[in-house]
Amino acid sequence: MSEFKYACPVCGQHMLCDSSQAGTVMECPTCFQKITAPQAPAAGAGQKFVLTGTKVGDRPVFKIPAAGPTVIIRKKSPVGMVVVALVLIGLLGAGAAVFVFRGEIFHHRPVANAAGHADETSPKPSPINLPAASDANWMLSLDTVPTPEAPAVGRVNGQSSTLDRAIFQNGVLTLRPSVKGSPEVSVAINFGGAAAEALAGQTINVTTNADKAARVTLRWKDGSQNEKENYDKGYALRLELGALADNHIPGKIYFCAPDDPKSYVMGTFNLEVRKPRPKAPANPN
Repeated sequence: MSEFKYACPVCGQHMLCDSSQAGTVMECPTCFQKITAPQAPAAGAGQKFVLTGTKVGDRPVFKIPAAGPTVIIRKKSPVGMVVVALVLIGLLGAGAAVFVFRGEIFHHRPVANAAGHADETSPKPSPINLPAASDANWMLSLDTVPTPEAPAVGRVNGQSSTLDRAIFQNGVLTLRPSVKGSPEVSVAINFGGAAAEALAGQTINVTTNADKAARVTLRWKDGSQNEKENYDKGYALRLELGALADNHIPGKIYFCAPDDPKSYVMGTFNLEVRKPRPKAPANPN
């Protein structure tokens, strides 16, 4: 009878037996596990690989060659599979609920109006009430000008707008709209660098026959183009300025330009006095 070697599948201990012991249960001398001896190799075939026995109670082991990849297969826990299944069922249920009740969840809720009733439409912003362009307000004579008591409004090159936002900086008083959406117009009066303290409490009257007066610049937009027009005489101006307090000066204005569109400004404003901008450095060249 021919002898052959086989390895213990538990500890790798080599054991020697003959063909008559194939299939019998033997005990490993190292780990004392009960091992079933494998079948002997065919006669004359030689033994290139060491055979491996089988632990009693296990299936025969298929030995993967050492050069191949190692594959680890773990048994799935029944408890883990149940948890995963419950999570998936919960997610599917939540998605189904959102789909079914999407009309209620994403429904546009009506906005209550002033009377407390539901309004299905969203409130729209109130339209801007621009002053009506009136030739009656265009007067080059200061004798007939009434004292304006309402926030300043006017017309610049045919574009009517509020002009009650007032800023004084570097000796220039600028009036522009305070209402968003108004035309991009402005009226700037240049006092030649005079300080706000020197103008506070003064009333300035300029008649059309003055030889030279403060330069007034009208600015407006013609489409996408910025336009402007300068006047240093020929206009009528009455400017009443109150006392300076907390960097503000209350004021009233009437201005009438000698132009064909009959530009004018009349009304009250609260002048914001800002610090002068720093002068640009002189060019040494």
